[in-house]
Amino acid sequence: MDAAHAVTASPRADTPIMRAPILRARGITKRFGHVEALRGVEFDAHAGEITALIGDNGAGKSTLVKILSGVYAPTEGTIEVDGAPVSFGSPADAHALGIETAYQDLSVCPDLSPSANMFMGREAVRPGWLGRLGFLDNASMRRDSAVAFQKLKVALKDMDAPIASLSGGQRQSVAICRAAMWAKRVVFMDEPTAALGVVQTARTLDLVKRIRDTGIAVVLISHNMRDVIQVADTVEVLRLGRRIATMPNKNLSVQDLVGAMTGALDAAAGLAEPEAVA
Repeated sequence: MDAAHAVTASPRADTPIMRAPILRARGITKRFGHVEALRGVEFDAHAGEITALIGDNGAGKSTLVKILSGVYAPTEGTIEVDGAPVSFGSPADAHALGIETAYQDLSVCPDLSPSANMFMGREAVRPGWLGRLGFLDNASMRRDSAVAFQKLKVALKDMDAPIASLSGGQRQSVAICRAAMWAKRVVFMDEPTAALGVVQTARTLDLVKRIRDTGIAVVLISHNMRDVIQVADTVEVLRLGRRIATMPNKNLSVQDLVGAMTGALDAAAGLAEPEAVA
């Protein structure tokens, strides 16, 4: 462990019961040719908690999330789910273990209804020979989608209208609910409030907390430090491809988070800046 990590990382000793993480990554390194995007990163996500993943542009957040969700394979390092070593060959492997991602671009089809988007790529078919012919069971998909929306207290103005007719906040809610409906263990949320107004942001953050309260581990990737402070239980900080700090959200300030991201806290403590990723 380097000196910067030793000083800025905060142990979870104040947690009454130390629980094993539902998702654990150790020594994650990722190289793209001669470029080393991640260097020995460690990461934990716990059930029923929101872990914020922050860092400046180029810190390695997106690369780490893509590795943990099966998009990329790590060059080095290990991943465990519920204590068992796993190897993701594709996002489908992560989905099979209950790990889902709500992307910043939403990945929704604007011409389809909310229920059709909820089951996109996982469409339910009719029972019997109609199903074998490929007929969709739209009634069951609509019913199950309504249950998922109700569980997370998401109210849509029209369950049958194309999603393009919904507000930006409601489209975001559909994308997040879709991830939560299929997730059994972990949901990654990539900048869920980036394009939203004040009211829509507040509703989306409430939705994130409700998902956390169902027992799912939520990983929030965000550049909005106020959002992070409002909802996160723990903050993981990346800088130049390394995890610099793990900070329980105990009276954290925006200055604390920005200082950890930029190295200002290290500078104040007289510590050396980590080497830039080559």
